[in-house]
Amino acid sequence: MSSAGVGPLCFLRSKVNAAVYQEVLEHFMLPAADQLYGDTDFIFQQDLAPAHGAKATSTWFKDHGIPVLNWPAKSPDLNPIENLWGIVKRKMPYARLNNAEELRATIRATWALITPEQCHRLIDSMPRRIAAVIQAKGAPTKY
Repeated sequence: MSSAGVGPLCFLRSKVNAAVYQEVLEHFMLPAADQLYGDTDFIFQQDLAPAHGAKATSTWFKDHGIPVLNWPAKSPDLNPIENLWGIVKRKMPYARLNNAEELRATIRATWALITPEQCHRLIDSMPRRIAAVIQAKGAPTKY
């Protein structure tokens, strides 16, 4: 997701290590960033999952000229993607799904309903999120 909207979803069938993560970045994030931003600069946000913090991943970002936002440990209430997943869950129909493919199709259809305005509002909330975490001295916030 970005302030310009959402990109395509990628469902993985394996654990995410640095190599898998870099493949996702290469084949999903880069084309989505190009579509959403064109030649405009952006800063990539990720959490501190091991695959994200791997030296090879840092090298990948440097090689592609993509700046990465410094991210504090244990800070899920700062990450707007968590709120976006909450929106997706609330929008998903409560139909009985018979298999994993039906679930993936329902998630994809619901993801497609996310508007750029919703994404922009979530990204625009970052200064408020940061201020709330600082005020709470690192304790959980309403976000």
